[in-house]
Amino acid sequence: MQQAGALVSTLIEGYTFVIILWCLLSWFPNIRWYEQPFKTLDMLVQPFMAPFRRLIPPMGGIDLSPMIAILILQFIAQQARTYL
Repeated sequence: MQQAGALVSTLIEGYTFVIILWCLLSWFPNIRWYEQPFKTLDMLVQPFMAPFRRLIPPMGGIDLSPMIAILILQFIAQQARTYL
């Protein structure tokens, strides 16, 4: 059962890395999000981020929703390591 928790935790940590990469790339205005590999990255992250963006709109041009999403993912990964 511990292996399942470790696997879930590893997958969540990998997805957290993808979100962080997506956030860092958003700082570069010349990135073409409609071309590969950025299109795939955007397609992986946008569906997960959409509910957070509806709850937490950008304040002063700063989008805080990725931080909340990452905190929730880290909490879920910690619970998976503990209880699975």
